[in-house]
Amino acid sequence: MDRLAALEAFVSVAEAQSFSEAARRLRSSKSVVSRQVSALEAELGARLLHRTTRSLTLTEAGRGYFERATRILADLDEANLAVSQLQVAPRGRLRINAPMSFGFLHLAPALPDFLALYPEVSVDVTMNDRFVDLVEEGFDVAVRIGTLDDSSLIARRLAPIRRVVCASPAYFQAHGVPQSPDDLKAHECLCNSNIASAHEWRFMAPDGKPWPVTVKGRLSVNNGDALRVAALKGLGLTNLPTFIVGGDLQAGTLTTVLDEFIPQDMALNAVYPHARHLSPKVRAFVDFLANRFGPRPYWDLVE
Repeated sequence: MDRLAALEAFVSVAEAQSFSEAARRLRSSKSVVSRQVSALEAELGARLLHRTTRSLTLTEAGRGYFERATRILADLDEANLAVSQLQVAPRGRLRINAPMSFGFLHLAPALPDFLALYPEVSVDVTMNDRFVDLVEEGFDVAVRIGTLDDSSLIARRLAPIRRVVCASPAYFQAHGVPQSPDDLKAHECLCNSNIASAHEWRFMAPDGKPWPVTVKGRLSVNNGDALRVAALKGLGLTNLPTFIVGGDLQAGTLTTVLDEFIPQDMALNAVYPHARHLSPKVRAFVDFLANRFGPRPYWDLVE
């Protein structure tokens, strides 16, 4: 049995939910595709597809195998494409999605350099803070911060994202400096209402155990840049990534506290759909971001 051909046949059938349509896509015959899938099931000793006269669906084993087989074929195609298209210039329209604050502060200033490097590429950027379905909404690539929950996407880590609790020197002079996370309960805290658990700030005890703290304050805003301005004005402490407040920390207009208690488990990622043929424009853009922002992002460098 040609295992690669059998994998391609199975994936095509699962995607099309039809042996006939899979055969058309593969430029083969229905009988050949059916034999390939049956041979694969026989080798695995498991049924991958429920077949009836009216429908064709994946079994539980088939769903797991489909996800892995799709990744294998995508990785193989990427490897082949990386070799065959080394000399192909990126071109065409590139649709990008990015979170609002990071997009405005860091992605937008980087785009002129990217466009200068690749004159045959045009860029269409959408910035928002909602979850975006890349495939359904037609995006080629997205810049995302945090963990990746959608296993149907490929992620490339670009840079670490460091979080800090900070306030202005004037605020600390007037209200004191918290020495432990629980001390925040007595402080004015500025919260990001765009986050589900806006008033629960995550910390980590010295023994590694989670140390969540419920905070309160008179101001909540759904944008990190607005929280930064409020902190600079001395209204309270805020919990923000350094890509927003890095310049203020370097200038001394904001000061961090409780650094040793803050888990640093976030990252900046470029994510894109599983592609049987990853386009040169997406590859070029992701490589550009990795060189621009990682592994030591400039907003964290001490001048």
